Amino acid sequence: MIDHVSIAVRDLGAATRFYESVLGAIGMKPIDVRAATVGFGKQYSEFWINLRRDMAPIEAGSGAHVCFRARSTELVDAFHAAALKAGGSSDGAPGLREHDGEGGYYAAFIRDPDGNRIEAVTFTK
Repeated sequence: MIDHVSIAVRDLGAATRFYESVLGAIGMKPIDVRAATVGFGKQYSEFWINLRRDMAPIEAGSGAHVCFRARSTELVDAFHAAALKAGGSSDGAPGLREHDGEGGYYAAFIRDPDGNRIEAVTFTK
């Protein structure tokens, strides 16, 4: 079982504001705030952003892919909308993903301002 995941960001302040909005849409908040890292979660820090000022730009076909479970399709939609409003980009609009067959995999994919690929998913069946 995974305890937590972390990704690198170039600007910790901007990334914190971005993720407060995006993860706030699915019920997460900053829990641990330190000089070079911020941990987000519901009860404990499960997702961390770490300052890496000198990191190379992430190319479109690479970067981290982290997926968060949402409780409903409405929350997946809100996650995607919050990301776009906060300066992220769409990497897959909210909707059912046919690759999952009959599983009811409803997801949205975004890219954060640093290029990391972040997903929210819920299961409709």
